Amino acid sequence: MKSTVIVFPGSNCDRDMKVALEKATGSTVDMAWHGDTDLKPSDLIVLPGGFSYGDYLRPGAMAAKSPIMANVIARAKSGTPILGICNGFQVLCETGLLPGVLMRNASLRYVCRDVHVKVEQPETPFTLAYQKGAILRIPVAHHDGNYFADADQLDRLEGEDQVVVRYCNEDGNVAASANPNGSQRNIAGICDGSRRIVGMMPHPERLFESALGGCDGLGVLDSIKQAVNTAVAH
Repeated sequence: MKSTVIVFPGSNCDRDMKVALEKATGSTVDMAWHGDTDLKPSDLIVLPGGFSYGDYLRPGAMAAKSPIMANVIARAKSGTPILGICNGFQVLCETGLLPGVLMRNASLRYVCRDVHVKVEQPETPFTLAYQKGAILRIPVAHHDGNYFADADQLDRLEGEDQVVVRYCNEDGNVAASANPNGSQRNIAGICDGSRRIVGMMPHPERLFESALGGCDGLGVLDSIKQAVNTAVAH
């Protein structure tokens, strides 16, 4: 399995994702610099968390115009699975690969803590290892995680089962009190119509083994391996 993590100026979770992917898949991971114009063949591309370009203009806006992103977009449109975590989710929205935007948290404060999310869409390359309705404890760390889209777009996301994970309490109830940033309809992650492109604010790479305090994020990594192996077999 060949994976690539894109590195932007200001990325701070690129190495975490590389380590997590290598442990979960048993394969080495390529690190591609934002200024590169080409990517090696890859079964998976990850846009990691961080503060690309210092979040100038707005988070992800400048990274979306990086030289490497033209190739990432082309790979996405040709069927390569793409995962965007936190800042990577913001970048995916800024490129138009995913709908909506990530705005400033409703509290206007940086949020860094564990949250609970409910798996709403298990049929993506990143959620295959989970059952629909599974409740996960995963960390968030962001200042701009407030997902916004207009009412029609939100209805389309719901109607086409493109909401992947949703903030909830530990009992699985989707409540305003469980929403760390004010995201509409408690949305924590979405996918595109093909379900191969996924963006989420929580960081599964920060909770994938017991040494980190839990393994709830491991399913994201196991799902990737399962999806790629299945694709190769066919």
